[in-house]
Order: sequence, then C-alpha cells, then structure tokens
Amino acid sequence: MVDCQNETRESSAAQVKFPPRILLILLLVSLPLLNPWVRGDGVGYYAFARALLIQRNLDFAPDYEHANEGFREARLDETGAPKKEFRTLNGHLENHFTVGPAMLWTPFLLIAHAGVLTARALGSQVPANGFSLPYLIAMASGTLVYGFAALLLSYRVACRFVAERWALLATIAIWWASSLPVYMYFNPSWSHAHSAFAVALFFWYWLRTRAERKVVQWFALALIAGLMMNVYYPNALVLALLIPEAMVSYRTDFKAPNGLSQRIARLFACHCLFCAVVFVSLLPTFLTRYFVYGGFFETGYVPISQWAWRSPWFLALLFSANHGLFSWTPLLLIATGGLFLFWRRFPAIGISVICVLLVFYYFMAAYPDWAGISSYGNRFFVSLTTFFVLGLAVVLDAIASHFRSRAVASALLGAALSIFIVWNLGLIFQWGAHLIPARGPVSWSVVAQNQFHQMPRQIVAQLRSYLFRRKEALHQIEQRDIEQLKHSMQR
Repeated sequence: MVDCQNETRESSAAQVKFPPRILLILLLVSLPLLNPWVRGDGVGYYAFARALLIQRNLDFAPDYEHANEGFREARLDETGAPKKEFRTLNGHLENHFTVGPAMLWTPFLLIAHAGVLTARALGSQVPANGFSLPYLIAMASGTLVYGFAALLLSYRVACRFVAERWALLATIAIWWASSLPVYMYFNPSWSHAHSAFAVALFFWYWLRTRAERKVVQWFALALIAGLMMNVYYPNALVLALLIPEAMVSYRTDFKAPNGLSQRIARLFACHCLFCAVVFVSLLPTFLTRYFVYGGFFETGYVPISQWAWRSPWFLALLFSANHGLFSWTPLLLIATGGLFLFWRRFPAIGISVICVLLVFYYFMAAYPDWAGISSYGNRFFVSLTTFFVLGLAVVLDAIASHFRSRAVASALLGAALSIFIVWNLGLIFQWGAHLIPARGPVSWSVVAQNQFHQMPRQIVAQLRSYLFRRKEALHQIEQRDIEQLKHSMQR
C-alpha cells in the first residue's frame, strides 16, 4: 500500500511546469559575479580546449606561460621553460586534468573564436590566441550555463517527489549554501560545475526512462554516462544507480513464467550495449591520456593501489576543519539526512541513490588528497548537487507536513535556509579574500570572528573592487595566496 501511494505521488508530482522565474532572476542578478579567469587546476582543464582550438595540438607550454603566478612558479624554471619533472615519458607536458570540460566549452569557444577572427578582419587588435578576454568570457559563460542547467535539472527531479515550492527552496538553498557558487562563478575554469551538470543530466534521464527503457534510451543513457566520466573520473561511481535496478530486473525476469529466456537475453543485450557505448564515448579521455602519457589508461594521478582503502578518512572528510564537507557546508548534512528519508519514502529509487552516496563517500575518503588541497569546502561533492537538492527538498516537505499553513511553513523554512546561505556566502568571502587559509585547516574561532567583524567591514569595499577593478583585485588575491602558500611551506 505504501509503495502504491508513493508511486502515485511521484507520478502526480512529475507534472512539472517550466522553471520558476525566480531562478532566472537570481541568475541574471548574479551575472556580475562571474569571473572570466583561468587559474590553478583550471589551467589544465582549459589547456585542452585552447590548445586544440588554436594550435591544433596538445602543446600546453603557452598555457603554462600564461597561467597565474602560483601555478606558473611551480612548473616553470628561471628561464620560463617547463621543469623537467613536468615532462611525461613521451615528452609532453604533464596534464592530468580531464578533457570533458573542454568538450563542453567547445561550442562557446567556437563562437568566441569566430567573433574574434571576424573582428580582426575588420581591423580589431584582439589576439586570437585563446587567452584574450572574449575567449575567457565564453569559457566562464559556458560554465555558468552548465551550472545553472544542473540546478534546473535538480529542480525538475525534486518536483517528481515533492511539491514545487519545496523543490524551489531546496534548489536555491543548495545553489547558495554549498561549494557550487565558487566553481560556478569565481573559479569557472575548474570542472566541478560541469560535473554537477553531467551527473544531474544522468540522474534525470535515468529517472525518466526507469519504468521502461528502450534500446535507443539505453544508448542515450550510455552517452550521458560517457560524458559524465569524461568530465570527472569519480563520476563513474554514479553508475551504481544501475546496480539495484539491474538486480531487481533480472530477479523479476527469472520469476516470470513465460518468455524467460527472451526477456533476460534482451536485458543482457541492453546492458552490453550500454557498456560498449560508454567505452566508445570515453575515447576522448583515452586518446588524450595516450598522447600526454603514452598509455590509454594512465591518469597522471596517484595510483589507485596507493590509496587508503583500509584506513579511509571517514570522519575527517565530513567534519575536519580542513575542508570537511559538513563543517564547511553544514546544510549538506541536512540534505544528506534527507536522502535516507527519501529512501524510506521511495525505497525502489532510494536504494540506488544511497548506493551512489555511500560508494562516492568511501572513494573520496580513501583518496590521499581527500581535503582537495586548495578547495572551498569539499569540492569533490559538488558532483552530487542534484542528490543534495533532492534530499533537502524531502526534508522541507517532511517538516512542512507538520504545519497547517503552507505559507507559514514556507516563510519559516525560507528564513531558516537564509541563515545557511548568509553564513556560506560570508565564508566564501573569507576564503576568496584569504582572510582564512585557502589550504589546510582553518580556525573556527577566527572564522566566527571574521563573520561578525571583518567580513561586514570589508565586504563592501572588496565587492566594489571585484566588480569595478577586478584585475587589480584578482592580482591582490593571487599575491595573498602565494604569501600564504610560502608561509605554510616554511613552517
């Protein structure tokens, strides 16, 4: 009876209207925050797009030379040439970052490149080298589009299971009270907003085709899975969604009295097709790994055999002052709890979601650089944005059920969520302005003091500089980062 009621609720809630205007308004209002720069890890991600588009090769030397000072100093010698340790065995410059973001940026960069070439033909002096402002704006705009698409897809998914108002509140809250804004606006050359989009697209399409998936839909799902992994390797763990589904399907087919062999053979063929298409869609990754490292399966990361599989950093990953997931972005603790509540309400789907959550958690807890080095919060979990939106939406729906008035519930829950948003935006400001270390643990007493004293004093002036004297402001931020890095190395 419970399952029937849940399925009825899901199907009725699935009649979703177009995204509320408030999401579009928030996007437009936030546009001035978009920061068209390539920095840190983003140098490696963007290099794939720029080198192939402009040079038609994978020579990343110009990208290293144009990188931010911190990235450049670590990789170039006194003469400006790349250091020998950053050359791979086959002579290429090391670039262990994924090619997926470059694939997603390509449409935007092609438009920018065509515009720059046209402008140059008309007498403009804008360099057509991939480093000039039109290219950077195109790159950052692409990241913003994909980040927003992730939120829209997450909203649509949540609306399948709860009322639209709770899906909307959850979407806005996760948007501004998680690590996503940093990688959607401030560091758009990194891969995390793209990863959030790819995972949200896969989850949305998996749900949409879950009842009955035809061959062409298996093919499409595999293409999305390939994109998801091209963007970010750990996204392969999201494929755990398929495991409980497959187990139930095979068990049901084995119990069926008629047509047993045909149904099982068809399902097995679909699974084989899925695996084959995923493998083929990963060719961009395999080929770039081969050209850079000389091996199709060489990633450039710490070998997986050296990870801490037997002693993962389970608690530190969640609660450490060194970029712990829940300590830096506490709203995600509530959202994660909501996923277990979702499992109780919708067990057939919830078990798949919990499988993804747990396997992703274990994988990241075993990763030697689990804290993300220079990271806002634990950036690896930005990939799971769509699941956090769903979990928070379920929590809001459960709390609201205890109120007689939905208007009162909306007001109170909105006020509570705004506290998380304000705290998170203040912490983002502290991190971005280097009032706290970008790497390593922070002092929570200093964080709290800054939130109530330093941040209100500085935010207006810093925001004005960011909006109107951005080049100077970013240079100051970079210098603070270098000074903090040198200081930490000396200790």
